[in-house]
Amino acid sequence: MLTTKAKVNLIEKFKAHGTDTGSTEIQIAILSEEIKQLTNHLRKHPKDNHSRRGLLSMVARRKKLLDYLRSANPRRFAAAARKLGMKNA
Repeated sequence: MLTTKAKVNLIEKFKAHGTDTGSTEIQIAILSEEIKQLTNHLRKHPKDNHSRRGLLSMVARRKKLLDYLRSANPRRFAAAARKLGMKNA
């Protein structure tokens, strides 16, 4: 799980306007960070199948959000993917 401080930092980095706290880009950024942390956990604990299921769920949710953003606004998708360092940008 991300700390509140880490989430606030991600929101500050990806927000589109002053009161933006839940845009697609922010949701993708938060999920990406949680996926990184859970991946590191699973490297240490390879038999933790409950966490693996949660990881797969997060990856699927992020994929849906990325597909939506790519179709709705390709420019915002490219900017978000670039900021996150994703390959498909």
